[in-house]
Amino acid sequence: MASARPSTRGSTDQAWLITGPLCLFAVVCAVALGLVAPPPPGKLWIVLALLVTIVAAGSQVLHFVIRRQALAVTITEIPLVLAFFYLPPLSVVAISVIAALIVQLRRRSSATKRWFNVAKTAASVSLAGLVLVALPPLEDMGPGTWLALFGVVSVNTLVSLAAVSGVISLIQGWQAGWEVIRTAGPPLLTSAINVVVGLVVLIAIDTNAWALLLIAVLAVAVLLVYRSYAQFFRQHRTLGDMYELTRAMTASGQDGTVIDVLLGRIRKLMQAEYATLWLPAQGRHSEVMLTARVDDPGLLDVAPTPALVREEARRERRTLAWGARLDGEERLHAVLRTSGVKDVIAVPLRSGQAVIGTLEVVNRLSDLGHFTADDVPVFETVAAHAAVALENSRLVDRLRHDAYHDGLTKLPNRRRITDALGEAVRIRAPGEVVAVLLFDVDGLRQVNESLGHAAGDKVLVEVAERLRSSAPSSALVGRVGGDEFLVTLRVESAEVALELAAGLREQIRDEMVFEALTLDVDTAVGVAVYPDHGSDAATLLQRVDLAATAAKSTPGSIQLFNPALESRSLRRLGLAGDLRRALDAGEVEVYFQPKLTLRDRRLVGVECLARWEHPAHGAVMPEDFVAVAEHTGQLGRLTELVLREGLRRCRDWAHAEQPLSVAVNLSARTLTDQHFPARVRELLTEYDVPPQQLTFEIKETGVLDGADRPIPTLRRLRDLGVRLSVDDFGTGYFSLAHLRRLPVHEVKVDRSFVQGMATDPGDLAIVNAVVTLSQQFGLAVVAEGVESELTLELLQDIGCDIGQGFLFSRPLPYERLEAWFGAQAEVEPLPGADVRRLRVVP
Repeated sequence: MASARPSTRGSTDQAWLITGPLCLFAVVCAVALGLVAPPPPGKLWIVLALLVTIVAAGSQVLHFVIRRQALAVTITEIPLVLAFFYLPPLSVVAISVIAALIVQLRRRSSATKRWFNVAKTAASVSLAGLVLVALPPLEDMGPGTWLALFGVVSVNTLVSLAAVSGVISLIQGWQAGWEVIRTAGPPLLTSAINVVVGLVVLIAIDTNAWALLLIAVLAVAVLLVYRSYAQFFRQHRTLGDMYELTRAMTASGQDGTVIDVLLGRIRKLMQAEYATLWLPAQGRHSEVMLTARVDDPGLLDVAPTPALVREEARRERRTLAWGARLDGEERLHAVLRTSGVKDVIAVPLRSGQAVIGTLEVVNRLSDLGHFTADDVPVFETVAAHAAVALENSRLVDRLRHDAYHDGLTKLPNRRRITDALGEAVRIRAPGEVVAVLLFDVDGLRQVNESLGHAAGDKVLVEVAERLRSSAPSSALVGRVGGDEFLVTLRVESAEVALELAAGLREQIRDEMVFEALTLDVDTAVGVAVYPDHGSDAATLLQRVDLAATAAKSTPGSIQLFNPALESRSLRRLGLAGDLRRALDAGEVEVYFQPKLTLRDRRLVGVECLARWEHPAHGAVMPEDFVAVAEHTGQLGRLTELVLREGLRRCRDWAHAEQPLSVAVNLSARTLTDQHFPARVRELLTEYDVPPQQLTFEIKETGVLDGADRPIPTLRRLRDLGVRLSVDDFGTGYFSLAHLRRLPVHEVKVDRSFVQGMATDPGDLAIVNAVVTLSQQFGLAVVAEGVESELTLELLQDIGCDIGQGFLFSRPLPYERLEAWFGAQAEVEPLPGADVRRLRVVP
């Protein structure tokens, strides 16, 4: 990529150095005309007619673009010939200045440009008037009159050309000014032709005044033909340029110059001063901002437009356009005016459902040119080609990386570690074990509180770097929590794993120097190995976490997992006995969380959730007492309690003509109970609830565990008519393709993806993929963890069916749920049934 040379362009405010002398010169000439020329104004109707004609002629402009500036050629010479013949010179000066001011106001030129053009007109017409006074009087229509008028109007043209060349030289350098002079041949020839046409018109009018009517008809016809031709030529040129753009991008896609070609071609196609590509920073990819400017051979890393424009285009996912001939976006007026931008079009670049950046063009060349509404669809088409040319694979790779890596340390995150560990334990290697080492950084909270979170982040980055550089090349190093790092690899034995843990811990304990600070960082290390301490990734991670916790109070701060760590957990032992008593006493309650359709916020069901308020420990986390229930044989009782309460409420709601489905969570262990489907049939019969009103939610790790043990139970439940849902989908190892062999009806997207989709393009891409492929398999999709309106809008855009989360309601006990129904919902009559819908609540 070529480096951009510095621009030599000066400020447009320097034009006043030319405008001031031109004004002074015009005043001197006008005073001289007032002294020596016939008094104005002449015949009033002629004055008004020529004023209108000059304004109309000045509004029709032909553009000749020269580098950064466009030279405008008008047909004002034609009415000027008539004005100098019929009116006193001072009147010609007056109507020319007024016409120039009107034209500049209609074009909405900047103040600097406007007053320069007015001063240029006044100076050139005044000098031409003095030349006319110095020549013999115009008495007839002979050749003498022709030559006199030709000379007078030519003086006006030459003075205008000199003024334009001077101001361009002042602002852009003498080379640009000389280029105006060098390329002035065609405009001067056009001016001469206009003077000849003006003389012909003058002769025709002088011969017969009715000729003016024919000339007007001819002028209108020529104008219409010219506009039609100009439009056709513009469309033809645009199509040709787009074809060349597409071909050039295709040809340059393999050599890495696609961005250079892309921006250069787009700038020329749109006749813009700037064309900018912006790709915001995402994960490991830093921000990209590249700009092609008309007088720079390379690309710049800056853009003239404020960041607000491209940020809004990306956030609102629509084209933003602002300018003199573009409607809307008035809120951008102030910020764009102050930045020197006269018009801009910014288009979001899309890759599937994601917006990966923006493409923008700024300032149609010259103050006479502006972007119009016709340019917007052309530029949107160009942007679509550009998005394809940038290769969606780059975005896909970035999203895949971001979804599985920690943003601070760039290490694999828990999701990636879990996948890799699950793969490792599936492959048995004789004579080796899979070691899992969990490093818990000690004292990080004190670092954050004393030195700030920036210092804490530096500690984490340094720990990550030391682990990465010291661990064997075969090891996978990741960050699985705020201050927790995990290393997994194959070793010969648990003893070798302990030696490795000790060596890595010593590397981390070396002093860390941050500017003037020296920190001693220690870690507690837990160690677990497969197959001794677990047969799957989830169990190994759970047990290595227990080992790391125990290591904090162990001499040497390294602890190998052993079964006694679980049995010594007083809280777990206490919960085991207390849970049995709580189930006997009815202390475990069932809460309900509403589930709603996302399109119209219609209430369709509830999820039944067990809650336990311990008299000593307070609220016990569901995952804690469910795990205790599994280990103590209480899981069946707990599941039946929740199932009975859900079916009872479902029956009551049906009798109240408010049919709502209920969803109950099942443990993977329950799916191995061959008697469970028969028990479900009995309960459905007992409570007289249609099977389709009951949904069982099974975690992905329980359903897609690589074995077929759950499949028979799932099929028997499906044959009952019960709906089946895969809960927390996306956190496990298997892909959506494995759902084809499972008898499930629904997929619940894990809350970790849903809550991150508004800020993380990786999570957005994952949720979009789950929704799209699930619907192709005929599965309903439920998003859990909906907590903001922005997340709700994104889910609606990608077509998600149902949602639940704190945005609608937290899990509630039955009494509060009924109150919530009354406060938040109303029955809306529909043909054939009453449907409960959410009210719009501020």
